[in-house]
Amino acid sequence: MLLDIKQYGDPVLRAVSKPVETVDDSLRELAANMLETMYEANGIGLAAPQVGVNLRLVVIDTQEDEPEEGEEPETATVNGQVRPVADIMPLVFINPTLHPYGKQQLFTEGCLSVHDIRSNVSRLDHVKATLPQLDGSVLEIDCGGLLARCLQHECDHLDGFLFTDRVSSAAKLTLKKKLQRLAQWR
Repeated sequence: MLLDIKQYGDPVLRAVSKPVETVDDSLRELAANMLETMYEANGIGLAAPQVGVNLRLVVIDTQEDEPEEGEEPETATVNGQVRPVADIMPLVFINPTLHPYGKQQLFTEGCLSVHDIRSNVSRLDHVKATLPQLDGSVLEIDCGGLLARCLQHECDHLDGFLFTDRVSSAAKLTLKKKLQRLAQWR
């Protein structure tokens, strides 16, 4: 079932999400609906607050089509083993713990909750993450690239942050009017 993606200006996007205490059929159904909604919106990540649910639940699928010829697939260390990122997609996790590290890197980001706005965001280029799964298992991931960026972006949602909070002061001035219009139209 497709869910309504909350847009910039909705107070639910600024709330700190509550930890998931129990995994039951309703949570599994919510996760499945979030994946369906994310795919329909052509996104690569979606956090529960973006669909109006104040829980620490995230879905991610950074898997792209086959790599270009000669291009290596993105990899991550997962529970101590180097694996292609595609092998662990889609990721569905609760109550994540992230430890970003490395160098600051600029990259253009967008968000399903900040319609039609993209801007450069500086983030650390690697993440060590503990991602509890719905089946009770836990993934320990050390990654860089798109997955590291997506983990940081989506987990920001769980703490009430949007990518627009992380842009430079100059970019904030440039985006101010667009964001005000979005907040009025929500």
